[in-house]
Amino acid sequence: MPGMKSSGPVAAVIGDVVRSRSSGDRSALHAALEALLQRANSTLVPVVPLRITVGDEFQGCFGTLGEAVHATLWLRLHLAPHADLRHGIGWGTVAVLADAPRVEDGPGWWAAREAIESVKHEATRAVTRHLRTGYRRAGDDPGADGPDPRPVNAALMCRDQMVGSLSERSLRLLRGTLDGRSQIELAADEEISASAVSQRVRNDGLAVIVAADELLREVS
Repeated sequence: MPGMKSSGPVAAVIGDVVRSRSSGDRSALHAALEALLQRANSTLVPVVPLRITVGDEFQGCFGTLGEAVHATLWLRLHLAPHADLRHGIGWGTVAVLADAPRVEDGPGWWAAREAIESVKHEATRAVTRHLRTGYRRAGDDPGADGPDPRPVNAALMCRDQMVGSLSERSLRLLRGTLDGRSQIELAADEEISASAVSQRVRNDGLAVIVAADELLREVS
């Protein structure tokens, strides 16, 4: 196609707000999401900046699958408790069809769309109701380039189950731990003892979630 600019494979991310129509103030939610994406673009440094596309849906691209997986957790934790997010990640090539406004297409985006639609479907089942993240590889066959979706999705399923089972306080503590804050700092914020923070970090598996995120972040 004339004028179309293609890239190498990237991790394309599509996200949206879960049950956004039930929000009491959708304008405030949209503003919070927009501010969060601006912060994410500075903190996470995607290769294509995250941006709202229509309604409560947003998208962006990362250079590795691991960075995209980390971004989905970071974004979800930093929007909580205002709202919950779900994400689809697709590994594949993308093409820029137009620059102003930016319009993209390609197998990476098709895979990301397939992934988020699968997450929506699986979340309607009781056994996987906490699922919020999915990954697909363009073509989704063993011979295709890119990480195998099966172990990645297994890890995401377990991660989302753990995160979805946390209380609001534990979500805050997980967010702080992920951001590298000390337990003493978190205890001061929560007005509880450092020992109480340590017990929650241990008993709720917060350190395990962070450790798993660090390992997944290395997936290229």
